[in-house]
Amino acid sequence: MIAETVCSAVSAAGLGIAVVTAYRKRFLAATRIAAYALVPVGLVMTGVVGWLADTAFSPTAWAGFGVLGAAWLLFAGTRAVERRRGGTRAERKAARGDRSGAMAAGASAPSLGPATRPATGSAPRASGAGDDFSDIEAILKKHGI
Repeated sequence: MIAETVCSAVSAAGLGIAVVTAYRKRFLAATRIAAYALVPVGLVMTGVVGWLADTAFSPTAWAGFGVLGAAWLLFAGTRAVERRRGGTRAERKAARGDRSGAMAAGASAPSLGPATRPATGSAPRASGAGDDFSDIEAILKKHGI
């Protein structure tokens, strides 16, 4: 009962502001204010306000919101763990079983797994134009690219 009264008062005040705005020849703004002012009365008439009031004071409804929150936390937690591990169980199993395609086109060793090739004995170059790319070349050679 109080919620309906408050919504009616808010709507009446909003419509009053809309009338004053229209008097100042700002008809577009007045129409928008009137539309916003009619929303609380519409909510009361459809029964949404009564439903919200019943839900807000119901322990069963709050317990239901708690259960929904717990379900959401469990879902989000499993998604975070799944992303950290690198996909679903089936995707990881397929990745482990299909290592034949893990080799790059010109590589002599698979790009996945520990490196089994001995390091090449190339010494670092003297500072010059090629020195900028020596680190990049070493990384690419390490991965067999």
